[in-house]
Amino acid sequence: QLQLVESGGGLVQPGGSLRLSCAASGFTLDYYAIGWFRQAPGKEREGVSCISSRGSSTYYADSVKGRFAISRDNAKSTVYLQMNSLKPEDTAVYYCAASGRMSRSACGVGLGWYDYWGQGTQVTVSS
Repeated sequence: QLQLVESGGGLVQPGGSLRLSCAASGFTLDYYAIGWFRQAPGKEREGVSCISSRGSSTYYADSVKGRFAISRDNAKSTVYLQMNSLKPEDTAVYYCAASGRMSRSACGVGLGWYDYWGQGTQVTVSS
């Protein structure tokens, strides 16, 4: 069965770093764009970053640009989100998702494009 599993979340002080991982089970990610999303209590789920299936194109929300970096290792069926200089407003549940309906050279963070979702991992940045 197709499954995505996030890991790497936790509690960190402002200015700290975390690396999130998104591992695929039951399929390989070669043909899938991967997006990272986050949702804080009472707020809409928002796109944070995405990477095309070939890894040739990436996107970052303005709020995280320069602080977060997305990468992928298709041989390991894993996508990473390196988060640096974390701020309290980064606190949220972070989800990864896979889309098989995008160009292999592009990605976007529209929710409707994504078919498979992980269960999420909590990131808490405390002041």
